[in-house]
Amino acid sequence: MSLQSLALIENWPVPTAAAGVVRADGTVLGTHGPADHRFPLASVTKPLAAYAALVAYEEGAVELDEPAGPPGATVRHLLAHTSGLAFDEHRTMSAPGERRLYSNAGFEQLGDHIAKATDIPFAEYLRQAVLEPLGMTSTSLEGSPAKDGVSTVADLLRFAAELQAPRLLDVRTVAEAMTVQYPGTKGVLPGYGHQNPNDWGLGFEIRGAKSPHWTGSSSSPRTFGHFGQSGTFLWAAPDAQVAAVALADRAFGPWAVEAWPVFTDAVLAEVRG
Repeated sequence: MSLQSLALIENWPVPTAAAGVVRADGTVLGTHGPADHRFPLASVTKPLAAYAALVAYEEGAVELDEPAGPPGATVRHLLAHTSGLAFDEHRTMSAPGERRLYSNAGFEQLGDHIAKATDIPFAEYLRQAVLEPLGMTSTSLEGSPAKDGVSTVADLLRFAAELQAPRLLDVRTVAEAMTVQYPGTKGVLPGYGHQNPNDWGLGFEIRGAKSPHWTGSSSSPRTFGHFGQSGTFLWAAPDAQVAAVALADRAFGPWAVEAWPVFTDAVLAEVRG
């Protein structure tokens, strides 16, 4: 089976794009475009970094509720974008837990915290904890844990399968990561404005009732994932039992706001068939 809906990426106004869909058991339902082309992930790096942080938690290197980041904040706050740190600056904007302030700085402090706790540079820890076990040989972290990952559709489909049927983590840990942390917290979803509430799990954005949104009109509130400013996204739809990855080499903008939901709805309609 090869999904016809994936061919929609040919209409995207981008130089290069690739996409794929995978079931929980690792069955790839289809890919379109160069699945082995390495793209900068931008913020789709964050779910990979978060997964490594959860491995560190299960290994006993860190606790979710131990102090990390700015005063009063914890590992959990950093993962859930509620530490109070600014978007791209290492300065505090609010008290921990008060607002959903989407923060690259928070993920950088998270990476530093795990590197200290494990005595392994974070990029190397990510490789050992997540990338190598999943066979993601074309993926690397080349700087900030918030935004400097590089990967392929083929590799990210392996990760997307793991998210749906975890092998590296206890299923309860992953369920916690996909559960809203600090429910009712409002904040800005980059590119989509103020959301109340702005639901987030542990490193994964949760669709909830957000509007507008980058997923589809038929995406359930339980849908989780992440998008990146480099024109990239990964979502998993627990109700449809599939996940999709799309990578492109044009910065996020009005083209993506228009194209991504149409793509997602077409994929879900075809899968549900």
